[in-house]
Amino acid sequence: MTATTTAPVAATPVRTLGKPSTRLRAWATRAPLLPALIFMIAVTQLPFVATLVISFFDWNALYPKARHFTGFSNYSDVLTDPDLRHSVWTTILLTAAVVVASLILGLGLALLLDRRFRGRGIVRTLLIAPFLVVPVAAALLWKHVLYNPEYGLLNGLLHYVGGPQPDWISNTPLLAVEASLVWQWTPFMMLILLAGLQSRDHQQIEAARVDGASDWQVFRHLTLPHLRRYLELGALLGSIYIVQNFDAVFTLTSGGLGTANLPYTVYQSFYQAHENGLASAAGVLVVIGSIIIATFALRVVSSLFREEVSH
Repeated sequence: MTATTTAPVAATPVRTLGKPSTRLRAWATRAPLLPALIFMIAVTQLPFVATLVISFFDWNALYPKARHFTGFSNYSDVLTDPDLRHSVWTTILLTAAVVVASLILGLGLALLLDRRFRGRGIVRTLLIAPFLVVPVAAALLWKHVLYNPEYGLLNGLLHYVGGPQPDWISNTPLLAVEASLVWQWTPFMMLILLAGLQSRDHQQIEAARVDGASDWQVFRHLTLPHLRRYLELGALLGSIYIVQNFDAVFTLTSGGLGTANLPYTVYQSFYQAHENGLASAAGVLVVIGSIIIATFALRVVSSLFREEVSH
């Protein structure tokens, strides 16, 4: 009698019923976000692609049949045309002046609000209010309530003390635009720097005061180095928005008197000169500049998060 041996049967994987695969579970998690993603692509990316394509054409809306492909000639025109180059320089000057002034004033206000005093919450709310005003409304407020040479508040104060009655927008057009933007963006810088002040190591500051350090020494050697990242973040975020500013220039000066920045030049080229290709090229350059600034801003934000986690 011979013994029969049975060959071992290889174990076959048994798929558990009722448990979706990892990939299916991941898609189920992301599915609610897909409509928002599709909407964002349709609203932002498709128009940008269309703008990018139009920027390579000589395309005047008044002569649509005469459009033809020109390559990078529109970009060279933007960079070599005297008026466009002046608008680029105005954009840089306007952005730098507003960001620096807003940071200095925001730092001063943040240092004041970092102290405890009665009514600090009300004062903080009032100081934040300018940033919450609609940009066009803020520009109209400065144009008619403050700058108007006949009934403006500034000339009213000067008249009270027997001073001159200047036409602020005509005499100092770029400074008038900068002042309105500084008023609106100082609260933004103040909030960022106030958050930085409240994240300081207070034990280190108290130890420095016990050792005899003055307020200026504490600010210079402890507070200011701690705020460096927050100052960089405020400067970068402010630059992103102010580079693209259109409302103040359009409302206060209508781009005249040497105040036309690059966004306003894009508006002029597109809506007044009907040069679709040239306006698209200028708009693409504005977007590229904003992306470059935003890249640095994201790096600063990520470094701030890493510092917070390390502490």
